[in-house]
Amino acid sequence: MNDYHLGSSNTDKYSLRGKVFHKLREDILNGKYKQNEELKEAAIGEELGVSRTPVREAFRQLELEGLIQMVPNKGAYVTGITPKDVQDIYMIRSLLEGLCAKWATEHITEEQLSEMEENIYLTEFHQKKGHMEQFAALDNRFHEIMYEACNSKILEHTLKDFHQYVYRVRKRTLANGTRGEDSCREHKEIMEAIKEKDAKKAQMLANKHMINAYENMLKKDFEHAFEKED
Repeated sequence: MNDYHLGSSNTDKYSLRGKVFHKLREDILNGKYKQNEELKEAAIGEELGVSRTPVREAFRQLELEGLIQMVPNKGAYVTGITPKDVQDIYMIRSLLEGLCAKWATEHITEEQLSEMEENIYLTEFHQKKGHMEQFAALDNRFHEIMYEACNSKILEHTLKDFHQYVYRVRKRTLANGTRGEDSCREHKEIMEAIKEKDAKKAQMLANKHMINAYENMLKKDFEHAFEKED
């Protein structure tokens, strides 16, 4: 059994069902399971060290999110995130990231702004060195800082979920062409607008950043990023 054994306790951040759900959602989004692959309650329960009940409950929640489909008398099958879903997510994110940047301009703390500046410095360093794992993680963290700075737990939660949904495909497309360098520059411009308390400019730049990211995916034939990795 792996290190992810799911024991329950009063200090768990999530319920047992919630822990199973988050683990399965992460595995689906990371490409562990391919589209239309069957998820078997017994095998997953054994892998995670839990009974079938929390697995079955997690399946229901995954179905509500559109990540799996429950077929009567057959089982649970992975739907996953399709190219159309990615398009929808980026169009919605372009609006919400703009709003987030606007609110972050009004509420960001000195500590958050300092972390954002350090993040950009490190991101540029790793991008130039070709350290794509570190670069992708830092690129991801920039957005999280902005989400945390917007002072809205509802918007923060929504954007973090969207960000996780497309992280796998983003990670691949960031490694191609000049997108990494462009992303660094765009992050820096957003930060400068936030630092200058120019909420309208920050909103416009964050909105455009998402559009640019999606257009770059289209250029790189990003559908290949949905193929299951070996």
